[in-house]
Amino acid sequence: MDFRQLETFVEVINSKSFSKAANKLFLTQPTVTSHIQNLEKELNISLLNRSNKNISPTSGGKILYNYAQDIINMRDMAQFKLGKYKGQIEGTLEIASSTIPKQYILPHILKSFFSKYPNITLNILHNNSKGVINDIMDNRIDFGIVGAKYNNRHLKYIELIEDNLILIAPKNNNLSNSKKLTIDLVRKENMILRHQGSGSRLLLEKALHDINDSIKSFNVVITTESNETIKKFVELGIGVSFISELAVKKELENDVFKGYNIPELNLNRKFYFVYHENRYLSPLAETFKNFVTNWINKRVEL
Repeated sequence: MDFRQLETFVEVINSKSFSKAANKLFLTQPTVTSHIQNLEKELNISLLNRSNKNISPTSGGKILYNYAQDIINMRDMAQFKLGKYKGQIEGTLEIASSTIPKQYILPHILKSFFSKYPNITLNILHNNSKGVINDIMDNRIDFGIVGAKYNNRHLKYIELIEDNLILIAPKNNNLSNSKKLTIDLVRKENMILRHQGSGSRLLLEKALHDINDSIKSFNVVITTESNETIKKFVELGIGVSFISELAVKKELENDVFKGYNIPELNLNRKFYFVYHENRYLSPLAETFKNFVTNWINKRVEL
């Protein structure tokens, strides 16, 4: 056995796929297959169930999986400790984030992190809040940043920052001279929304449900994944939209839009740093988690 074979074996189980493991490890699929076959030949045992659509470990594979993780983690710990001894903490991290934290919160965290650990590289993955949670639960990533909580006893959420959804409209609109609107006025406008699964969409749906209403009462003309696209549509006068106040802070200051609160709706929310509470983290990942926790305690206003 060698480390590359064990890493491949662990990633195949985590990904439940030979092809996904190959992409993650930057290997060809035949190479991944060869690593697994060589392991099985050396150990004289079948490690994977290949009959189902998703790959799963056999009973023997489950035993090796636990030991393989320990072996890889011990190697990583040794490298980390030696690097720390030499005054160098280096390596690659992956973090997944939903749209608003990725654009308006994560850069502030990483600026401080890189000033302390300049030899770290980071791969930032984008997904909506639900997708980030699924990636953590499926062991594809260690942690993420989300705008909505999904109940699961294995997940640990640490509050990052508060946010508020507001309604934005073109700067020359005739909705109201006040900064407040009624829900009845909003229903008369063309509505542009994020796709289902986004934290902001989930928050809006919950707020409407709390007053026995739903998105179906709006005249929704466009749904999209992109907040920047939404802002452009609103600027062009195509409709109005509910959007994070963080995402339009500069535009509101520069009078690109008018922003409104809807007193009938509770659209306050929090962003969270989330990770699997019972999963072993590599030394580097543990360092990043501790750094984020300290950053939260010391943070200044964004």
